[in-house]
Amino acid sequence: MQPRFLPLGALLGLFLSGTAFAQQAAPAAACGGELSAFLQGVKDEALAKGIPADAVDRALAGAAIDQKVLSRDRAQGVFRQTFLEFSKRTVSQSRLDIGRKKLQDLSDVFQRAEQEYGVPGPVITAFWAMETDFGAVQGDFNTRNALVTLSHDCRRPELFRPQLIAAIEMVQHGDLDPATTTGAWAGEIGQVQMLPRDIIAFGVDGDGDGHVNVKQSAADAILTAARFIQHLGFTRGQPWIQEVSVPDELPWEKTGLQSGMTAGDWFALGVTPRDGNTSFPDLAASLVLPQGRKGPAFITYPNFNIYLEWNQSFIYTTSAAYFATRLAGAPPYQKGEPEQGLDDSGMKALQTRLAELGHDVGKIDGILGSGTRAAIQKEQLRLGMPADGWATPGLLGAL
Repeated sequence: MQPRFLPLGALLGLFLSGTAFAQQAAPAAACGGELSAFLQGVKDEALAKGIPADAVDRALAGAAIDQKVLSRDRAQGVFRQTFLEFSKRTVSQSRLDIGRKKLQDLSDVFQRAEQEYGVPGPVITAFWAMETDFGAVQGDFNTRNALVTLSHDCRRPELFRPQLIAAIEMVQHGDLDPATTTGAWAGEIGQVQMLPRDIIAFGVDGDGDGHVNVKQSAADAILTAARFIQHLGFTRGQPWIQEVSVPDELPWEKTGLQSGMTAGDWFALGVTPRDGNTSFPDLAASLVLPQGRKGPAFITYPNFNIYLEWNQSFIYTTSAAYFATRLAGAPPYQKGEPEQGLDDSGMKALQTRLAELGHDVGKIDGILGSGTRAAIQKEQLRLGMPADGWATPGLLGAL
């Protein structure tokens, strides 16, 4: 599940969904070697799970290694855009207009999604837009071959082999054609880009045709997404993100995704919701500042965690959550006047210096991820600077 703002197929490798892969890891399976021997092992495993032999044979007939999948896997794009840059491109007026029309035209399906699973239509629609532009571009990699390739490859077979077995089960159900079904390079399928195991576990036949067809059927895709989001922990009737205005002075070191505070605590400090809604003062709440204290500001509630489960990129999740609020009627965010950030070389220099100071920033990759943000806040606090987690030339110079 990944954000797309260029031609969708060009960006299918930007991210790997944290949920889609991490929750489905299995013990390492055999990988590599002759493809025929590998496929025989897959067949034996599928048969042992009770999948009929004819379905297994149909699923694996003509299976091949796709070198383009391996190339995409080895060269996944990295995500260096700021929140303002990324959200401007993904939450466009055109997408908002289309999304609102989808909510109206499919109101009965969205009402069912909220009644049965507690997930509002705007939350689903924002994912639908960001994943595939409402189903317009779903990826052109043969799904069966992509999963065979990534299972056979010995880099991460424990993640992909269970998905290949699940794809064979989908063939058994008549929900996947091994020769023609296409999707993302990493095996995600359909209008909201879900992996086979998730489709099997949470698939809903929304249009009543006896199949879960998340590629062609909007009703199936919407209701399957709603059930999956419910599984991720979405709580009915609660907010997920709320834009706020912040005062000039705050305990900035308490900002970030793990604040230990409630919405009421933030309100008492002068943080003000732009929509005026203070109805959830007792909910756990974090104040997030994607581009520091002078840029847009949001309070995130427990329901925001489902976005982090869907995709581990902070910029993607914040943009998707904001998108959903716009579809629900919120105004555009206040851009503010963020301080100048660092370019790629500057970010790498900052990460290198933070690592030298003993902070765990992970890979020196030029990306302002959670580890780098936490390290920045600690150093800003030590240096007597507002600890808002934003990487600036001033901070780099001070270090």
